[in-house]
Amino acid sequence: MSMEPKLLKQLLLKNHQDAIYQNQCQSLCLPMADSRERIRGPSRDGREFLTSPRQVLRRLMLLSEGRQYREAAGVVGRLGPSVLHSVIAELPIDLLLEHLPHSAYLLESFYTRLTTLNSTPKPDVPSETVVWQLVRLFANPHEPGLRQRCSKLMQALAHYEPGLRQVLRERRRSFDNAVQGLGVHGLTTDASGQLISLHVALKAELQRHVDTYKMAIHKLEELSMVTSNQDPAHSSHQRLLAINYGDIQQRLIDNKTLLTMLDKPALKQLHTLVENLSTRVENDKEVLSCVGQVKRLDAQAHIEKRPAAGLLMNFSRGCEVVLHMMGPESVPPSPLAANKATAAGSAGGSSCSDGYHSDDSASEDGSELVSHYRNLYIENRADALEALDSLPQLKHVHSLKAKILFSMIVLSFRLCHGMRERKVLEVRHVLNCALDSSSETALALDRSVRHHLHKTAESFPLGEIERSVFNQVLSTLHEYPCLESCPPLTHFVSACVRLAWRMINQKAPYYLDTDFNLGFLRPEKHERHPQSDRRSDLIKAFLWPALMQNNRCAFKAVVAT
Repeated sequence: MSMEPKLLKQLLLKNHQDAIYQNQCQSLCLPMADSRERIRGPSRDGREFLTSPRQVLRRLMLLSEGRQYREAAGVVGRLGPSVLHSVIAELPIDLLLEHLPHSAYLLESFYTRLTTLNSTPKPDVPSETVVWQLVRLFANPHEPGLRQRCSKLMQALAHYEPGLRQVLRERRRSFDNAVQGLGVHGLTTDASGQLISLHVALKAELQRHVDTYKMAIHKLEELSMVTSNQDPAHSSHQRLLAINYGDIQQRLIDNKTLLTMLDKPALKQLHTLVENLSTRVENDKEVLSCVGQVKRLDAQAHIEKRPAAGLLMNFSRGCEVVLHMMGPESVPPSPLAANKATAAGSAGGSSCSDGYHSDDSASEDGSELVSHYRNLYIENRADALEALDSLPQLKHVHSLKAKILFSMIVLSFRLCHGMRERKVLEVRHVLNCALDSSSETALALDRSVRHHLHKTAESFPLGEIERSVFNQVLSTLHEYPCLESCPPLTHFVSACVRLAWRMINQKAPYYLDTDFNLGFLRPEKHERHPQSDRRSDLIKAFLWPALMQNNRCAFKAVVAT
């Protein structure tokens, strides 16, 4: 018991000494730590002056790991040409692509900076890899805000690498052709005109050839008893001219018998069947090649479990979306056009120059509207169709869903045209101008009203027309009340009406071709749907109407054959 107070006293004394030693060490280390923090701390103006490519790369990776892509883009925006090229050479693009669309801001800053610096030679940037990652994102179901996040990146890509547009067009065309090739593997006709499988037709045709050739061989064997050991001298020109009437007659009978056996009309179908078989082989090669490309682009596509047509159509749509979001392609004016514009400006003053530019902008607006119309079919219609597919009541009425969307775009143009003419008549009525007057004053008033509608097309209230289109469809299909509670369908109607109003209020108005007769396909204004029967030119249904302007087809109607 006497030992315990002594041990306790020694233990407390040791702890006190240790505490004093630690305090001394901390007091000595604090100035060094403060100076180290001052060295490592950021500059007072909040900007980092990083001159080493390794430092820049490390900083970008740290910011990217924290998803601080805007701060990282700010660092890129201050880099000089040499540092920027060194950073791009070592930048792990794959990591940034995995985080798309979140990393789109950082990638866009790289391409914008490269375009601004315009240094030569261009650094080796995997732009095509970035594009195909964007195509993969848009080919699959995506979140609504994806386009807003990636639009500037795609425009920056198009400015830096203009050739990417052609690459996308060719790939989209190959996908579409592959899907069309899948439709040729149907039934074929045999010698009697009946529809049968190609393999069954080939088997029957080959069996017919075998039987015929056996008979021909038997006939040749009969003839060989006479001609097999014939002296070659008997076939000389002099001997052939010396044969008599009976020999010629017998020779004709023998050859005619062989020709009758071999030259049968039924035997001539083999060549057609072989060509059909060759076409199917080439089409399947194209499909497998395109699916292989998709697999390389998207390792998670699960191509073994998905229909090939749906997979390729999705990626074709992804290419179309990316092409559309790259914006209009800038084409440099030809020297001849530039000389004409200069001559017009010098001869007629500013008014001629303004007229030249207004025509140019009008054509650009027209191409943009046609592009919106195409986009309405490719994207908005596809989204609405997908929403209708999810409704249980419409699960088994596939043709009805396409007819609903077709009716909505037609009604939108029809009601918008009626609204425009009604507004013109209302102004006449308010100003006490005769409704049937054709005087110059009345016509000038009409032109002023139409000009005003053209200028205010973007902001004109169209809720009345949207409700009218939707209500007309609902009243016709009152047995399907589920349509009333389908938001994507409402959005589709709104997009149709807004675009139709802009198009009919152009200086040269657009309008729909209302010839919906189910006749034969006309290539100048009809385009066959990829899943249609390519062997038939008889139109079964209209899927999307043709867009016309000044009796010229601006966008072909999509039809099913």
